[in-house]
Amino acid sequence: MKKIYPLLTIICLFILNGCSVYNFTGTGKIDAKTFQVNFFQNNADLIEPGIDRTFTLKLQDLIQNQTNLTLVKNGADLTYEGEIVDYRISPMTATADQQASQNRLKIRINVRFINKKKEKDDFEKTFEFFYDYPATSQLTGSTLSTALNDIFERITQDIFNESLAKW
Repeated sequence: MKKIYPLLTIICLFILNGCSVYNFTGTGKIDAKTFQVNFFQNNADLIEPGIDRTFTLKLQDLIQNQTNLTLVKNGADLTYEGEIVDYRISPMTATADQQASQNRLKIRINVRFINKKKEKDDFEKTFEFFYDYPATSQLTGSTLSTALNDIFERITQDIFNESLAKW
């Protein structure tokens, strides 16, 4: 029985040591200390007021909540910038009398990521997601808020995964 305790201790040390580079958000070791998220201007043909500011703040919040990086206004190790390039509402399904029964809001955002510490990680990529809602409801108020929250949550997580989690 006395020989089992040292063996268990060694096994535990190997297990704990093997997980030291990872954390609960899925990111590996991040060499950077600071990040900045520049304003994502809305360049879409159809303009919904305020979504540019909302998206910029959601991306800042996600990175702050899932890393120990410090948000700065300029001169950061990691920089996120880009623009909202598409905001589109289109009918998705029709009823028997040729009327839309479901609409889809789709938002596409072009992102440029710059890593001053590791330039090979830099990228420019488009991220998009959608939200389906009943055609009987207007895309205003709580329906719009829910749609934007769902879309921006998915897009910001995809940006995070692409830039820091490397998934």
